[in-house]
Amino acid sequence: MTNKILTLLSQEQLDKFYAAGHWRDATIFTLAQHFAQIKPDGIVVRDGSQCLTYRQLVERAECLANEFNQAGLVSGDRVAVWLSSRAETAIVLVACSRAGLVCCPSLHRDHVSHDVVELMQRMRARAFVGELGYGADAARNNIFELLHEVPTLKKHYLLNKDDDGGSFACTAATASLDPKSDPNTIVYLAFTSGTTGLPKGVMHSDNTLLANARALVKDWQFDSNSVIYTMSPLSHNLGLGALVMTLAAGAELVIHDLPRGASTLDRIIEVNATFIVGVPTHAIDLLDEMKKRNMRAPGAIRGFRISGASAPQEVIEDLLEIGIYPQSGYGMTEAGSHNYTHIGDSAELIVNTSGKACDGYEIKIFSKDDPDVEAGVGEIGQICGRGASLMLGYFNDQAANDKSFNSLGWFMTGDLGQMDENGYLKITGRKKDLIIRGGHNIYPTRIENLAMQHPAVSRAAVLPVPDKRLGEKVCLAVMPREGADASADELLDHLDKSGLSRYDMPEYYIKLEHIPLTASGKILKRAIASQMEKGELVPTPIRYVPRELRQ
Repeated sequence: MTNKILTLLSQEQLDKFYAAGHWRDATIFTLAQHFAQIKPDGIVVRDGSQCLTYRQLVERAECLANEFNQAGLVSGDRVAVWLSSRAETAIVLVACSRAGLVCCPSLHRDHVSHDVVELMQRMRARAFVGELGYGADAARNNIFELLHEVPTLKKHYLLNKDDDGGSFACTAATASLDPKSDPNTIVYLAFTSGTTGLPKGVMHSDNTLLANARALVKDWQFDSNSVIYTMSPLSHNLGLGALVMTLAAGAELVIHDLPRGASTLDRIIEVNATFIVGVPTHAIDLLDEMKKRNMRAPGAIRGFRISGASAPQEVIEDLLEIGIYPQSGYGMTEAGSHNYTHIGDSAELIVNTSGKACDGYEIKIFSKDDPDVEAGVGEIGQICGRGASLMLGYFNDQAANDKSFNSLGWFMTGDLGQMDENGYLKITGRKKDLIIRGGHNIYPTRIENLAMQHPAVSRAAVLPVPDKRLGEKVCLAVMPREGADASADELLDHLDKSGLSRYDMPEYYIKLEHIPLTASGKILKRAIASQMEKGELVPTPIRYVPRELRQ
């Protein structure tokens, strides 16, 4: 089976990654099939309404793949998925892997129906799996009444929120379909959830997804007894990656889908979770609940992947104290979770770096001014990468492909960072997010990460404020932790003590009751910036005075 979709796959990649063992002959479907033979009644995905076994996963994926085939879908056709976090997403992904189709589950809860229609039009979707009453505008619009606006659709499935878990079970005998045997065709299409710009469609094969999953399984010692609890929705790459990692290990995935007010801690203990995938807020909330209940250990948890932002040192130290190894990391939809800290790394490394590149992936820092000139050790530059987990290109977007690689073939992330002599990466900001104050470059991510270390700060965002003389000045927006508070002067003192240059100090301040997040757990800066532009948020001028100059 060949790629019907134009990709960046080359024979050089095939030879290199197969020889190194990063790419193999297994597909996501054949892995699920393998574990269905070894542990047929073992649970693979657990959500609020069902426990899906490996045998059920494979049987229902077989049925769905055959239905897609009977509806006229052929290799390379796209299947759009707009569901809450539920086991059916796993069934659709495995079915697409079996049938040679492309699964696109990155339609998020905060999308409105017309967003989803537009994305389906862009991908020319042939099938749609949706949930009635889901989405940001569910009270006003019914996505199923808008499907006529996607002329390429041949098949759709309507799921209800309270389905009992029998979705996609066979109702009648269906013709057998030969499974896909090539793990290098596109199986996953994910639209980026970046904070600016039109989402790009990122294309992954079974092998690019599994290369990263296998490295994580090896380094973090996952096996068939592991129970991975994902706080990240399956519509996001982090949650989807947790699912693929689960399948690579023959483990169990628990989807976080609790009703508001329910105890996450109780759920984690109930399912005997051993590893959590989430963002700093999840770790903070978990530790706060444990302290309120005077608990020393949250069940069987031994590891916690913290993505999206830097976690405060206090949080990292508290996790280590109760026997949980935090995993700080760096990754993106285009390349997976390829950078991370390891079991045994110090609290300092976990707080201040994003770990090292995993086996099968490489990171290099290139000059901010010339993407073809490599930066020195410790020098801030653009983070670039290449390896077995790198995407096979952007869907139907040659211009984006052309702009995303330097002349040496390295993928340019658009992020800025520095690497130490041991290969540990430190993120300093987005190239696009640079604040230029009177010709001086200021990196928002560094200020945000330092602000987040203050015990009273739950979330922090750094944005530019236009200035007639200097061009831009720095504004710090913070969301205090529940029951805590800190003045602007206290935060400026904290930044100073944490090592922030006086030339990088914020000159405006906003305290917010809530700072929104993207579906991937990143700070949604554009929402704050929009309110500032409209005058709905007015930053307060502040001024840092060095301690030696204070009266």
